Amino acid sequence: MQVQIRGRGARWITFALIAFGTLFLVIGLVLAGLSVAFLADAERAPGTVVALEWRNDHNGASRKKRENDKPSAYPVVEFTSADGTARTFRSSTGSNPPSYERGERVEVLYRADSPEDARIDGFASLWLLPLIFGGVGLVIAGTGTAIAMAARRRS
Repeated sequence: MQVQIRGRGARWITFALIAFGTLFLVIGLVLAGLSVAFLADAERAPGTVVALEWRNDHNGASRKKRENDKPSAYPVVEFTSADGTARTFRSSTGSNPPSYERGERVEVLYRADSPEDARIDGFASLWLLPLIFGGVGLVIAGTGTAIAMAARRRS
């Protein structure tokens, strides 16, 4: 009787790992698809980092403040869209140490129909989230699959 409980428990854990990993993998693929769609429609313009906005991204009480937590620098970029309008946006991707310096020239990607939806043409702003979600999903689903295959070989 005890062996059956362990077997069923292991099956549920294996199923949960595969399902959770697959969910993360799908989210990563969807995010990658959104980046590809953005790139397909994006206009390009030269831009300049005019400021670095330093922020602590501690949302709510769920995350405890630690001594070594440091704020991240989010670039504020100015560019001129194709219609000749000067525009400014704050990047949604920050880092510490900063990835960009004040005065640095960058390539800006934006949609002509909504130039406020602009991004810096860089790896982090386009591919970091899809890579994280997809990578974590692949590792977790792969682990669950390996456990399931090993258990199947034993039986």
